[in-house]
Amino acid sequence: MLERTPDSSGKRRWFWPLRSKPKADTVFYEPYGDAIPPRIDEPIAPLKKPRGKWWWFSRGAAAALFVFILLVAYLAITAPLSKSLQPIVPPQITLLTTDGQPFARNGAVVDDPVEVAKLPDHVTEAFMAIEDRRFYSHWGIDPRGLARALWSNMSGSGMMQGGSTITQQLAKTTFLTPERSLTRKAREMLISFWLEAWLTKDEIFERYLSNVYFGDNVYGLRAASLHYYYRQPENLDLEQAIMLAGLVQAPSRLAPTRNPDLAAKRARLVKSAMVNAGYLTQDEADRLGTPRLDVRAKNALPTGTYFADWAMPQARALTDLSYESLTLTTTLDSRLQEIARRAIASAPLGQAQVALVAMRPDGEIVAMIGGRDYAKSAFNRVTQAKRQPGSTFKLFVWLAALRSGMDPDDKVDDSPITKGGYLPKNAGERYRGEISLKDAFARSSNVAAVRLFGQVGDRAVIREARNLGIKSPLAEDDPSLALGTSTMTLMELTAAYAGVAGNRWPVEPYAFKKDEQTWAEWLFDWPGRYKADTHADMEKLLRSAVNEGTGRRAMLSIPNFGKTGTSQNNRDALFVGYAGDGDDRLVVGVWIGNDDNTPLKGISGGSTPARIWKDFMQQAVQARKPASSRKPVVRPDPEGPVVPLDLPEIPDIPVNVGDTEVRINGDSGVRVGTEIGGVPVDLRIDGDGVAIERRREENPAEADR
Repeated sequence: MLERTPDSSGKRRWFWPLRSKPKADTVFYEPYGDAIPPRIDEPIAPLKKPRGKWWWFSRGAAAALFVFILLVAYLAITAPLSKSLQPIVPPQITLLTTDGQPFARNGAVVDDPVEVAKLPDHVTEAFMAIEDRRFYSHWGIDPRGLARALWSNMSGSGMMQGGSTITQQLAKTTFLTPERSLTRKAREMLISFWLEAWLTKDEIFERYLSNVYFGDNVYGLRAASLHYYYRQPENLDLEQAIMLAGLVQAPSRLAPTRNPDLAAKRARLVKSAMVNAGYLTQDEADRLGTPRLDVRAKNALPTGTYFADWAMPQARALTDLSYESLTLTTTLDSRLQEIARRAIASAPLGQAQVALVAMRPDGEIVAMIGGRDYAKSAFNRVTQAKRQPGSTFKLFVWLAALRSGMDPDDKVDDSPITKGGYLPKNAGERYRGEISLKDAFARSSNVAAVRLFGQVGDRAVIREARNLGIKSPLAEDDPSLALGTSTMTLMELTAAYAGVAGNRWPVEPYAFKKDEQTWAEWLFDWPGRYKADTHADMEKLLRSAVNEGTGRRAMLSIPNFGKTGTSQNNRDALFVGYAGDGDDRLVVGVWIGNDDNTPLKGISGGSTPARIWKDFMQQAVQARKPASSRKPVVRPDPEGPVVPLDLPEIPDIPVNVGDTEVRINGDSGVRVGTEIGGVPVDLRIDGDGVAIERRREENPAEADR
């Protein structure tokens, strides 16, 4: 016998749940004799039974249930239920030019969601029979369906329906990636339970039918019924409903527009499933035929252009994700786009690629050519290609000089640089000694640019580039930056020139009309501006580059401003500038180069790019007549003699006759450049009389860098 003696202190003791209770003092007595325990105040505790399998199983099941509840709670808090209301792909957007001409369409064909209560019974029955006939009786997971699918796979009898329920399919398409893994399947099941807990069966079914893919880039039952049979889903007959229900398994392969035989074979399986589910009798199924398609093409538009590829992300950002197909008007001008296309098509490019972008001074893009042939290469050389800008970058060097207090008539040394680690050379190694900033810019002097860069400092030059919207990396403490060795896109560069054209920076290019700026936006988003004299001086430099310098082939008979650029080893040739006045002013950038960065042959910034720019501007700005909707204004006839607005006091004279160029300078008189018998000559008329001399053409291979 044994006695369990309690604690003599009489105090009640408390113990932690996981700690063992101290053992009581135990006194042993002889098992025989008259001896009895002196004191027994409590019954002897029964011996503990060993823990069996059921104990461990119950505890494990409880722990698993607890973890499952935590997972469901986590999903309920973090998983966005509203996502199941949205289409699983971006809806279709059609883009229009400014005059209403559609030119691109992108995205899936979607339509309004369906309501189960308004659909005929045979429509919902067809989908349930082939996809999930026990949909209204399970909790998101159908064990019988899984077992049936597994047995069909193992026995090789073929599957009339998949193992996934409609709820699982909605969970997979809406919330998960298409990867095939046990982890993804487990998450799919958890989300299915969650959907079943938060939504009614009809809501789950509606969202499934409104999202499922039916082939031919069509998503949702309403869009599919309109696409294949040109009728609303509420009006589908039994044969049509059966055909559509059969497409869900493999829509791309079973689409009746592509594989009518496979679609008909699948429809027969749906009929058999409806018979097995009790929705049809065998006689009714046998009498059903194959429905006739009624496809009315509405999407016979190209799905992409260079401009559309650039504008579409902006279109998505402007709209809420919904089932509605949208039609948006862009800033693309069909007239200007066609002019750009013709100007490039007539240019002697050889095997080189080309890009052109035209915008208003505020950044409104009106024309864009990203390459020679979109069908062969969708790579947009306006927005994606980062190339060296060459001497077009000198805009920022001269701006920094003007803002430091210098004047266009100030002198700069145009002699060879013989000392230092960087020894640039002028094109053709032609040097002129001390010349004005204006002449150095017009003739694109490399040594003058590097000397100016050294005077104002790299920070000042980079500051001007950043002010005008250049976001690409720019090398610091590198004098070659003055000659445009840091890469950037043509869009960036042209937008920077637009900032000068409108004296309002930085300029953000855009593809859709902007809303009127509110007073708060106007107050807190004040644009940068140059002082009037600084802006006038910069325009004087840009005008001299076209009328007197390397950009003479771009000269127009209206105000024109621009700069040529040719990168190292003739890998890139550019001309960027602007022309016109008021609402007609356009800023245009042209680039020519090879995608593999090999040197160009016979092309420089002052040759083919300048000619493309001129051809575009002559038709886009110079020859444009005022629109009837505008207020009447006094303008010269663009088809006849015009006034060179650079010097309005000079009488009207005819210019641009063929390839003839007229240059008027108040100091040196009138200089006419033309060809006689194929020989380029200059006719000079000044105070000394008339002189004719042969013009020395610049070697394209030695054009400005």
